[in-house]
Amino acid sequence: MTALDTSAPTGSSAGFFKRLRKQYPNAGLAYIYILPAFIVMAFITFYPIGYQLWMSVTDFQLKHLREMNPDYVGIGNFVDVLVKGLPVPNYDFGRILVFNLLWTFINVFLHVAIGILVAVALNTEDLPGKKIYRSLFVIPWALPSLVAGMIWGNMWHDKFGAINLMLQQIGLRGDIRWLLDTKPFIDLPQIGLVLPLSFIAVLIANVWLGWPFMMVIATGALQSIPTELYEAAEVDGATRWQQFWRITLPLLRPAMVPAVMIGIMMTFNQFNIIYFVTGGGPLGLTEILVTQGFKLVNPQGWYGVASAFNIIVFIILGIITLITNRISRATEPYYA
Repeated sequence: MTALDTSAPTGSSAGFFKRLRKQYPNAGLAYIYILPAFIVMAFITFYPIGYQLWMSVTDFQLKHLREMNPDYVGIGNFVDVLVKGLPVPNYDFGRILVFNLLWTFINVFLHVAIGILVAVALNTEDLPGKKIYRSLFVIPWALPSLVAGMIWGNMWHDKFGAINLMLQQIGLRGDIRWLLDTKPFIDLPQIGLVLPLSFIAVLIANVWLGWPFMMVIATGALQSIPTELYEAAEVDGATRWQQFWRITLPLLRPAMVPAVMIGIMMTFNQFNIIYFVTGGGPLGLTEILVTQGFKLVNPQGWYGVASAFNIIVFIILGIITLITNRISRATEPYYA
């Protein structure tokens, strides 16, 4: 295939397409192949996005689902979301955003750290029962997050939850209000955050749910590391710790960096764990952007405001993805 000759005289558009067909004779066939996928994407992706963009500049509410004649408000919804605020309990976009970022990166760090350590431990040669352990450890990841959220929400119940009942059995305090206590458990005045006890509860639930994914990725990557590298390192006198930092971690990078990118996107929008464990409470202190956006629709019914809100969330997540991609170089080729 040759490059398109841009030095040729431009001429008419018909002449341009004629030259294009001549230099790329199979291009028409390629477009025919991708046409069915494009049509499907147009209905299930492009149309909903366009419809949401239209709703975001209107005062679309529940009553407009039948009338379909909302008033145009321009960027008013975006101004309300970012600057003026919304008349809903405990709403503060800046605080929710900061908490969402803190929640995301703490979770992803713990997911990766635990996942790699467990994968390395289970990669030990002649470890008895390691296939059984791998099968058991993957259960949280295989479990739907909605089910996991409901299970953990019940476990943290202050009166009937399994956590308090277990504490009672071992002689400790068994009346802790894990999800309802509003006292600051962690105070971060530097970034304007107060983290209640429910933050620890929901953090444990999400870490339990997320680290097996990283373990699976790390396990697969470990199988591709040649054992000769470790043998040569032992001959050179390298300790196990030095082998881990100089051989294992660098060679895990090509597999783990894309997994981290996926983990950031999934955790940033981890609706089920937050909604079904704490519901964003108490006092909205564990609210993240996606749960707040949902509450603008149900029960408020503010479809226009919710559309603007979620477009802003999409832009924020896109910026985070670009920054992490630039730092991690996830889309660049890697040559070991």
